[in-house]
Amino acid sequence: MKLVCCVVLVAALALTSSALFAEPVDLVTLKDGSMIHGEVIEMTEGELKIKTAFGVGEAVSVKWDAVSKLRLAHPLPFHFKEGTVIVATAEEGEPGMLVLKTEPLVEPIRVPFEAVKSVNPLIQPPVVYQGALSFGLSQTNGNSHLRNASVLGEFSGRSESLRLTLLGRYIYGDDRGKLIVRNSRGTIKLDFFVTKRFYWFAAAYFEQDSFQDLSLRTALSSGPGFQFIEKGDLKGEYVKDMSLYAESGLAYFNEDFKIAGDKTSLRGRISIKWNWPILDEKVTIYHYDEIFPSLQNTNDFYLTTDQGIRFKIFGKLVSGIQVTYRYNNRPPPGVNPSDTLLVLTLGYSLDTSRKR
Repeated sequence: MKLVCCVVLVAALALTSSALFAEPVDLVTLKDGSMIHGEVIEMTEGELKIKTAFGVGEAVSVKWDAVSKLRLAHPLPFHFKEGTVIVATAEEGEPGMLVLKTEPLVEPIRVPFEAVKSVNPLIQPPVVYQGALSFGLSQTNGNSHLRNASVLGEFSGRSESLRLTLLGRYIYGDDRGKLIVRNSRGTIKLDFFVTKRFYWFAAAYFEQDSFQDLSLRTALSSGPGFQFIEKGDLKGEYVKDMSLYAESGLAYFNEDFKIAGDKTSLRGRISIKWNWPILDEKVTIYHYDEIFPSLQNTNDFYLTTDQGIRFKIFGKLVSGIQVTYRYNNRPPPGVNPSDTLLVLTLGYSLDTSRKR
């Protein structure tokens, strides 16, 4: 019996070892003589990251200047300080020297560790596009005849110095052909980044609502903004993709009503946008608001907020729950000052940013 148990144990260890080392592994030797086996992920800003077979969570990180030797079983791009990029594997050489093997060269290239600027860095395209287009639809027949439809869209394009944001919403509902809800909103905003954090925005906001006596609400605004948290600023596993910005400025605010008298005013504009993707962006929690306080009458302001959660189902298919709240503390006669909208959607997402 003991013999059988020993045989089973040896077989299990053999299978485990073959599973762990079926693929060639990289080897990092440090100057103190310790060695790390695993897969080299990248080296940026003087920090080398290695994914180990027994690691949990994030990759192991070591200082690049603490590395004495490096063996790579898979080719990676080496970016040198003088601008050259070489895709190569690496063999162990003398301490402090890289021995790079790349095709079609027969002889390996020997370079000092300090000549390398980065290894396999995550390089984003010049312009990154992100967005989502979602739809909601419900219909009942029989004792009731209700139809509801909603379309939500958002799109952003970001370069180093510019960011374009487009937001859109359309909501429709009827009961036996009688209109019960219809409103729409559209926003276009362009941000000009003066520094990495500080920018100047120009925005246009348009809104219509058949049950607020509103033909068209228009807000044209401009002012400064600040990116408090950019994606990648925070290092925690659950907060690394969070972003937050705030902005304020002046706005030309005009409301055209169907029955009530039209209103035009000079207002301020204050806005905050918070985005929190977690679990490798499988779940995204977000909040966005805009407040337009009148500069001519401090008791007059308009507020609109969107908050929700979006789930990535698979691929680019997403579903979401969004709550939109609008408040006008000086509405036309007979109109309720607040409106709350709950929308359940299913749609398509777009993201051209590079991810590991």
